[in-house]
This record gives sequence, C-alpha cells and structure tokens, in this order.
Amino acid sequence: MTKLFAPYRPILAMPGARALFVVAFVARLPLTAKAMALTLHVVLDQGGSYAAAGLASMVMTIGMGVGSPLLGRMVDRRGLKPVLALTGVSEATYWVSAPFLPYPVLLVTTFVLGGLLGVPVFSVIRQAVAARVPDGMRRQAFALDSMIVELVFMVGPALAIAAITSMHSATVTMAVIGLLTVGSVVTLWVLDPPIGIRAEAEADGRAGTGEGTEGADGTAGANGTGGARRPAQPAKIPLATWVRPGFVLVLATGMAANLVLAGTDISITALLRQQNAVSMAGVCIFAWCLLSLIGGFWHGSTERPWRLPVLMLLLGAGTIPVGFVGQYGWWWLALILLPAGFMCAPTLSSTAEAVAAAVPASARGQAMGLQGSAMTLGGAIGAPLAGTVVDASSPAWSFATTGAIGVALAAAMLGYQRFAALRAERAVVRVGGGAIEAEAAAC
Repeated sequence: MTKLFAPYRPILAMPGARALFVVAFVARLPLTAKAMALTLHVVLDQGGSYAAAGLASMVMTIGMGVGSPLLGRMVDRRGLKPVLALTGVSEATYWVSAPFLPYPVLLVTTFVLGGLLGVPVFSVIRQAVAARVPDGMRRQAFALDSMIVELVFMVGPALAIAAITSMHSATVTMAVIGLLTVGSVVTLWVLDPPIGIRAEAEADGRAGTGEGTEGADGTAGANGTGGARRPAQPAKIPLATWVRPGFVLVLATGMAANLVLAGTDISITALLRQQNAVSMAGVCIFAWCLLSLIGGFWHGSTERPWRLPVLMLLLGAGTIPVGFVGQYGWWWLALILLPAGFMCAPTLSSTAEAVAAAVPASARGQAMGLQGSAMTLGGAIGAPLAGTVVDASSPAWSFATTGAIGVALAAAMLGYQRFAALRAERAVVRVGGGAIEAEAAAC
C-alpha cells in the first residue's frame, strides 16, 4: 500500500502543493452546482418548462466556452489577479441578481456575467499545477487533480439538488453559490499561484541562479549567477507556432471525452427510466465515478502509463456495449459501466498533461482556455446528441453512438501520430544521408 502512494508523496511535499489541491477541491464545488441550480431555479421559482431551463443552461455553457480562451489569454498577458478581480465581481453580481430577473433578462445576464465572465477555476487550477510541478511529475499531478474533479462532481450537484428540493426553491442555494464563488476567488487571490507571466519569469530566475554559470554573452553574472533577467512582459508567441495539427487533435480528443461522458450521463437515466428503475441511477453513477477515481490513481502511480489516444480508444470502446448489456437490469448496467469508468480520469488527466506540454508557459493560459472550450463543447454536444438518439431509437444506441465518436477521434489521433513518426524518421534518414555524402566528398 505504501508503494502505491509513493508517486504522489513528492508532489504533496512540494511547497504550496497541498494548499493548491485543497483549493482545487473547494473552488470547484460551486462551479459544479451552477448549471443544476440555474435549471431548478427556472423550473421551480419561475415556473418555466424544462426546455426553458435547458436553454438557460446551454446559454451559460456557450458563454463559458467563448470566455475561457479569452480569459486565458488575459491571464497570459496581465497575470492572474486582474482576471480574478474581473470575474469575481461579475459572478458575485450575477448570483445576487439572478433570482430576481425575468427570464429574458436572465438569459442575457447568464451568458455575459455567469458564462463569458465566469471565474475560470478549472483552467486556472490546471495552469497552477503545470507551473508548480516539474515536467517529470506532471502525470501524477494531473492524475491527482482529475481524482479531485471526480470527487467534486460526486459532491457538488448532489448537495445542490438536496438543498433546493428540501427548500422547494433555488434562491437560497444560488446565494450560497455566489458566496462560495467569492470565497474561492479570495482564496485563489491569497494563494496567488505562479502562472502565466510569473511562472515563466520565476522559471527563468531559477535557471539563472546557479553558481558559476555563464550568461548569454559568455560572461559570469554578478555573484556568480548567469545574468538571467526576468522579462517584464512575455514575448508574443504566434498562434501558428503551437496551434498545430497534433495540438488540435489533443483538443478534439478532450472534446470527445467530455462528449462521451455527457452522453453516458443522459443515457444512464434514459435506460433506467425505461426499466422503471430511475431510483438506482445514483448507484450506477457512483460505481462509474468510483472506478474513475481508481483509474486516476492507477494512471498516476503506474510506471508504464498508456498514451492519450489509447486511453480515449478504450473509453469509447468500453462505452459502446454499455446499453446492450445494461438493458438486462440495473445491476448489469452498474457492472458494465466499470471498464469505461476506469478510463475516465486517466483520459482527462492525460489530456491536460498533453496540453501543458505542447505550449510554452507564456501561452499556457490561452491553451488551457482552449481546452476548457473544447471540453465545454463536447459536453454541450454529448447530452443533446444522446437525447436525440434515445428519442429516435433507444438508450442502448445512444451509448453506442457517443462511444463510437470517441473511438473515431482516438483512431484519428493514433493515425496522425503514426504519420508524424514516419515523417520524422524520413527526415532523419535524409539528414543522415546528406552527412554521409558530405563526409565522402571531403575525403
């Protein structure tokens, strides 16, 4: 047992790491309850239809998807605190006023204040993890973060539903979400993890403090340092230097993963409703999430982790047969969800790790924002897609459809990686051949 936890101990022993992961849990709680609180507010407090509630939730999702890369770019250029101040004031205003707004005004306010200018907790935490943890330990760090996300999603929505249904109103819960959001902003402000500009500057500062190292001009810096200077502003890095086909496929894989997860969530409810066993949905989802936690723990502790496209392939392939087996009873559904559940956290963790590794620190905020947008898009597509397939056919085929999309994206990424590897090998052969010819000519 001690060996299983050994890979995580160096991370938790790093200065500030434990505080960061505690904040990662607490700050995400209100975020996971936002959509549920908004949906029940429209239905219970405003007497609206579920279609109207779904539209409000979709508007918030679109706003978050649009705002995520914009706020990420602002973090890259201006630092974390200005973004926290802007989004904290925005969300506080939204949650205080939302319970009293008529539906049309609520939609506009939800898009702007609740979505576009919502606190980018997920991307900020991922940036902080990437900046604080050395490259060699990022897999374990992102695996730990993915397990925290699983715990948050097991707790946050359930608490919101329990509070709202017990009080028959979402007003108090929305106010609490606002308070918790402000609290998370204040906590992140105090913690002030180095990301964006500061992360790159501090890395440069550490690189230039070794005794006896030489500066860029070949001379030793003062007091034996290498003369490294902290840039006041990061160099502008063109998008074309890091938004390459491989990076786009990473984003597409993250989108596919969230599409599969959102589609599975809807399909579980639809299948159990068909069996008159909706009350067992909590058991099935708990088993699904529990295996995701175990999978995340394995991914961070194993010495031979699987690559991102392989994980995505297994997640999609494991989802395809769920409905066909689960139609025989809820206990079969809970069991057949386990293999796909095991792949959830490792896939999401590996996606974040791939994004962090693909870009320089000064562009990481925008890259993580794009990842957040891609995953938001996947969730926004997955749920209605699964619902459409359920209405047109059956829950079994909704599992199969979303799983097949995941398999297709994973296959595309595997194909591209193979193509890129072959092209690199040919380039090496050409360079090597040129060197041999030059040596022969010299003789």
